[in-house]
Parts: sequence; C-alpha cells; structure tokens
Amino acid sequence: MSIIKSPLLFVGSLGEKHLFTLYDSGANLSCIHPDVLEELEYPVSLGRTRMIGTASEGHYIEVNEAVRLDFYMDDVLLSDEFLVIPGLSEEAIIGAATMQKWRIILDFEHDKAIVDPKVAKMQLI
Repeated sequence: MSIIKSPLLFVGSLGEKHLFTLYDSGANLSCIHPDVLEELEYPVSLGRTRMIGTASEGHYIEVNEAVRLDFYMDDVLLSDEFLVIPGLSEEAIIGAATMQKWRIILDFEHDKAIVDPKVAKMQLI
C-alpha cells in the first residue's frame, strides 16, 4: 500500500502556512491538527460534540470544532471544512469527501495527488 503526502499551502483569515498533508481515501472527512491553526484560522464550535470512529474497532474521538480553509494544489485554489482533531498524527489530512468534491486523483504509481484540470476551469454562473 502506498502513502501519498505532500506539502500544501493552507490559507485562513489569520495567515498562511505550508502543511505536510496526507491524502487518505479511507477517511471520509478532512482533518487538521489544532496546533497548526494559530497561524491560520480561528476554529468554530460545532455546537454538539461529534463522535468520530477510527480504524480501531470501538474507538471514537470527540470532535468539537472545525475550520474552513483554502488550500492550493498545483496553483489551483481549493477550499473545504476541516475537523479539528486533537492528537492527530498528521498536520492535515485530505479525506475522501474533499477528494471527490474537487476531483483529486491519487496516482500511486507516481506517488502524487493530481487535481483534475477541469477543476481549475470551474465557474459559478
């Protein structure tokens, strides 16, 4: 099994920062470590605690906050919500929902993530 990680530029209302980001098709939602948010964005309360299941059977993580962040892949501006996960093993994780939304293709043969060229041309009409 191949793992694809790359540095991505994340941008929030407080600034911008390159984060080493894991693409995880097994995670349905995107996540971010709380320690990297100080320079990016203020987290927003989810209102109710969410219990998010992990790969370990019967193990759940409490999630109380999220952030909306822009990020760049190959100079293409993308944006999504990231759950703030204390103790996350990575700085950021791009999950399956974000990959599907932005048509991100995982190329395991070349160990890279690719943005579908059509995404760069999308417009709101």
